[in-house]
Amino acid sequence: MAKRTQEQPDSRLTVIELRKVLASRIAGQAQSAGEHSTAIPGLTLFRRTEPSSCYRATYEPSLTIFVQGRKLINLGGTEYLCDGSKFLLSSIDVPVQSQIVEASEEVPLLSMLLRLDMPMVGEVLSREDLPEPAAASQRHGLAVGETTAGLLGACIRLIEILDAPEDIPFLSPLVQREIIYRILRTPQGERLRAIATRGDLSHRTAKAITWLRANYTKPLRMEQLAEVSRMGVSTLHHQFRALTAMSPLQYQKQLRLQAARQRMVTDGLDATSAAYEVGYESVSQFSREYSRFFGQPPMRDVKALRDGRVAPTNAA
Repeated sequence: MAKRTQEQPDSRLTVIELRKVLASRIAGQAQSAGEHSTAIPGLTLFRRTEPSSCYRATYEPSLTIFVQGRKLINLGGTEYLCDGSKFLLSSIDVPVQSQIVEASEEVPLLSMLLRLDMPMVGEVLSREDLPEPAAASQRHGLAVGETTAGLLGACIRLIEILDAPEDIPFLSPLVQREIIYRILRTPQGERLRAIATRGDLSHRTAKAITWLRANYTKPLRMEQLAEVSRMGVSTLHHQFRALTAMSPLQYQKQLRLQAARQRMVTDGLDATSAAYEVGYESVSQFSREYSRFFGQPPMRDVKALRDGRVAPTNAA
């Protein structure tokens, strides 16, 4: 017993030191505030230097590693607090509310987001020697876990590849497979495992989500969506809400509103044109739902976005 107590601090120190190394690597690549794309496909680095108000964001299947600062994410009333010791795993496309609660010039929020290659996840899962996760996690498509030494070490190696661009095509997929393996070994990886396993109800629900994202402008017919997912309507409705914390209709509404917002900001559409383009038949209904969702009418919200007084929808 005494030996185990003596070894535990050393293990924790290793994790703490690795977090410091990863923070240094992210800070070195992301030297200014904001979002920084990299030469590695799917890898984005973030430096935030001040707290933010609550804003709408969309997470696709991805892994976010936090090493400094604190961020609060809300999915259907469930809050996820991400600090410098946590990772956030999103196994599906899901709209959330997000807020940076701790960041400054002296101690910025530093994080890295790696978009998950689901075929690669499937390849890793197909290996017979992949151990089972320690325990099942919650059912939602988002999960927060504690970063481990193995996961942090793999993330450090991935960012270090950026200093040798010629190595990216060969080494990046290898390190990403290790990162996926490390995540699948955690309790939170159970949800990703289910999403990527053919025949699992979560996998079927993910197919419905993918179809809905591609066809959000069309009228929603639950029978058609159930056919896509090869489930009964009631089963699909239950599974959909379990993963996303909302109904398919609520999910479609959020997709439409966010797409309309994007079209007005980037393409200069007026509210009427944007409403019709995303599938609304009533402009007044669009304006009401937009105001409830974003907190103010369409054109006022768009003006605030252009003036930089509101965070963009897809800010991670």
